[in-house]
Amino acid sequence: MLPSIEQRLATELAVKFSQIQATIQLLDDGATVPFIARYRKEATGGLDDAQLRLLAERLHSLRELEKRRAAIIAAVEKLGKMTPHLLDALTHAADKAHLEDLYLPYRKKRRTKAQIALEAGLQSLADTLLNDPRLDPLVEAAKYLKAPFTTEEGDNPGVADAAAALEGTQHILIERFAEHAPLLQTLRDYLRMHGVLTAKVAKDKKDGDTKYIDYHDYSEAITKIPSHRALALLRGEREGVLKLKLLLDSELEDKSRDAALNPCEAQIARQFNIRDQKRAADGWLIDTVRTAWRGKIFSHLETELMSNLQEHAETEAIRVFAQNLKALLLAPPAGARVTIGLDPGLRTGVKVAVVDATGKVLETATIYPHVPKNDWDGALHALKQLAERHQASLIAIGNGTASRETDQLAKELIKRYPQLKLTSIMVSEAGASVYSASELASEELPELDVSLRGAVSIARRLQDPLAELVKIDPKSIGVGQYQHDLAEFKLSRSLDAVVEDCVNAVGVDVNTASAALLSRVSGLNTAVAANIV
Repeated sequence: MLPSIEQRLATELAVKFSQIQATIQLLDDGATVPFIARYRKEATGGLDDAQLRLLAERLHSLRELEKRRAAIIAAVEKLGKMTPHLLDALTHAADKAHLEDLYLPYRKKRRTKAQIALEAGLQSLADTLLNDPRLDPLVEAAKYLKAPFTTEEGDNPGVADAAAALEGTQHILIERFAEHAPLLQTLRDYLRMHGVLTAKVAKDKKDGDTKYIDYHDYSEAITKIPSHRALALLRGEREGVLKLKLLLDSELEDKSRDAALNPCEAQIARQFNIRDQKRAADGWLIDTVRTAWRGKIFSHLETELMSNLQEHAETEAIRVFAQNLKALLLAPPAGARVTIGLDPGLRTGVKVAVVDATGKVLETATIYPHVPKNDWDGALHALKQLAERHQASLIAIGNGTASRETDQLAKELIKRYPQLKLTSIMVSEAGASVYSASELASEELPELDVSLRGAVSIARRLQDPLAELVKIDPKSIGVGQYQHDLAEFKLSRSLDAVVEDCVNAVGVDVNTASAALLSRVSGLNTAVAANIV
């Protein structure tokens, strides 16, 4: 019997069984990770946010596995095909792939060529040739001719001649090979360790593509492909630019694929005691092995491994995204100081917003220091007046278009008017435009034009990055790669967890916090946060 879910989690996380039990109970009772991390340390033995998140994820995965195990056992029992050996194997299957391998022969599927051959009575011929390769396949096959007939499953063409008998028998053996669970696991492991992913540019894209030029003639062991490269390759395939193919390393080295059996084909042959000793049926059996691998088993495993590659690449990309987001959210705040926010622009001008120490908007303006107006001195004068009028001490400059030119403007302002005692800092403006046009921005800043709200956000995110960035969809903050290739639900769930953990780790000032910030506090929801504000 497999260890219990609690025992497996305790082993994986290297913590005590009692810690796992207590945490699962709290999660099942509806407690959130931040709540457990902060207020139930005595029950969990001090598990931190990261450990609790991992535990919750693995708990969900293992419970889904157990649910699938129960469904498969029930399905096989309903068919009346359960044996003590099969039940033991299903009970001990440690992962979903092994579980599905065991279920494969019993899964309801469309009427296959192998099933049609079985209906025609060719099972005996398959067993005969497999058990005694000295027999001549054509001679034996001639004994199994049968006229067309009809069954409950539908019409059956019967067995017209010896060639048809051998073809049907081959289908039976191929299905038998492809549904042998221990063999599939062995082949899967070998392909995972010795698989090489190759990429070639599609013929009609050779001259026009530069985006994926690094992958026009590419090969790499599938176990060594980093997540960003895997996502790039998979995107190239989806866009029709690249042709991806999985090969065994031995096939890559030896172009003559039709010579000897490759290592996986040899493994199939060994499993069923098939050897080429020049006996009458040996050649036919070897051909059946080769057809089974190349026509059925390999394609199944290739699809599975490519799916795993994408899943692992997504998981790593989401982890990096979350890590970058956490670093941005926990950046040191400049503090409660009057700040001038500059949202750089060229033709439309630089948008300016002055906010007080609490982030309240004091004044806004638009200046035109850059092309085409080039009103450099006018812009300096306007900024000087704003700084003097509101006693500002910080200038926050968005890092978008014209940011370098605007940074030069701020530096000249500081140099020309040292008495203002200003400090300029470049900040990320990622997501500022998204926030500007959001419903939340309309509620917070109804009197301001959309174009000026970005400058307010830039000023506030220098004062307190966490308090301001929680108002923006994490995916719009721009700290991850290939985010449009990632599973939307997984990405959102992971990033929301990061925001929640950061807010609860830092804490909030209830007197100045926005509803968006308060709603991330453990135990509060959007409605309660709105009522507090």
